[in-house]
Amino acid sequence: MPRASKAEAERHREQVIEATAKLLRAHGVEKVSVPQAMAAAGLTHGGFYRHFSSKDDLVAQACSAAFAERATALDDLTQHATPGRARTEFLAGYVSALHRDNPALGCPGPALAVDAARAEPGDPLRQAFATGLRGMVDGMRQLDDGNEEAVLVELSTIVGAVLLSRACADDDLSDRILTAVREHLVGDANGETSPAE
Repeated sequence: MPRASKAEAERHREQVIEATAKLLRAHGVEKVSVPQAMAAAGLTHGGFYRHFSSKDDLVAQACSAAFAERATALDDLTQHATPGRARTEFLAGYVSALHRDNPALGCPGPALAVDAARAEPGDPLRQAFATGLRGMVDGMRQLDDGNEEAVLVELSTIVGAVLLSRACADDDLSDRILTAVREHLVGDANGETSPAE
């Protein structure tokens, strides 16, 4: 059987990274195996080492890819909305039940923070997470006046809110956390974005 072309091999590699990024956000690093990641991409696990040096390598690349998705979404929002409106839409969408209930498609911040925190210093996941978080800060600075301190407070607040709301998703406290944070940040407890000033 002929080997895959370079283009096909690269496409397979990207499929594995994308599928793994979703799995990691949904289940965490420890609950995702190499065979599961390869199967989710529609490939057999036998070809794994043609694409990645280790599971740690795949996890770091998947984390980076998940943060890159968020960066693209932030860029799109910045391009298509006024600064105040972009900030409001981003924050209200982030602390929403939709984001809480769909971790596989959401931000890797709340989904992978605990895994990154437990990783050893210098671990590829921890490095990818920190780089991705820096990118989030930069993207969020574009949404408003560029005040880094305010962005760090907002980012910490929204990541913490989603993480806590997921941890108690079967309790009404989950919705109350999201509502309180959304109201505090954008002034609307119903989850609707308010017009930019």
